[in-house]
Amino acid sequence: MAKKLRVRGHKVVLNRSAGGDFGITFFLVILGFFMFIPMYYAVIQSLKPLDELWMYPPQFYVVKPTLKNFSLMFKTLQTSWIPFSRYIFNTVFISVAGTFGNLACGSLAAYAISKINFPGRKGLSSLVRLSLMFHPTVSAIVNFMTMSTLGWVDTYLAIIIPAWGATLGMFLMQTFMEGNISVAVLEAARLDGSSELRTFWTIAMPMVKPGWITLIIYSFKDLWNTGSSTYIYSEEIKTFNYAVGQITSGGVERAGVGTAAAVVMMIVPIAVFVIGQSNVIETMASSGMKD
Repeated sequence: MAKKLRVRGHKVVLNRSAGGDFGITFFLVILGFFMFIPMYYAVIQSLKPLDELWMYPPQFYVVKPTLKNFSLMFKTLQTSWIPFSRYIFNTVFISVAGTFGNLACGSLAAYAISKINFPGRKGLSSLVRLSLMFHPTVSAIVNFMTMSTLGWVDTYLAIIIPAWGATLGMFLMQTFMEGNISVAVLEAARLDGSSELRTFWTIAMPMVKPGWITLIIYSFKDLWNTGSSTYIYSEEIKTFNYAVGQITSGGVERAGVGTAAAVVMMIVPIAVFVIGQSNVIETMASSGMKD
């Protein structure tokens, strides 16, 4: 007698035993628990008064929760000769501009290398993969000389432009495009008179929506956490992360401020991930094509 196919969300799924379902679910719950612990501990630490903060061994609960650490953090930031809002603006501007540029440049370059035949495209693809092997410290001196020659030192461009050319974004988008965009679909669009840019925007990009959503999450997270930089010297264009680091380096009495700052810094990247995670798990083929 043939086994009955299992249906989930109007789609036929592979048969699996109840024990297998339980084992996978149990493993994912345990994995999620260990991922949740650091965030939980950071929030709990930020709510502890100073006497509980230094308690040994560390406690995973708070006896007398307080928001004093957060109020003290904002009060301390207000005493800076640079307005607190300026640091926030710098961080948001750098994160948004850098992420947008990384997505645009990485996607266009990935589309050209993966779907357009031109001399030397395989060599360029190999160079991109090779660049991922080198740590940014290796090219720090060369990058500084380049920034100095272009006059970008101590400007927003010193952080934003390198983010645009980050090869990880191009490699990620190239991987998605090679695996999820059919050449036949692109050829059909070209035969219908679609320009290359229109084909890229209306056909290719919707089909790799999970890819560019993932790129946005990773790029925004890295830029949001940008701290001190060897290219930035003026206090007016430094980021919120740098300002918080300066404040929390004041000694033991500011340990509570440091825990509150850590929570504030992780709220925005987590919110970006929560907003975009539903798109990441979409099927790549159905996100840009209609039956």
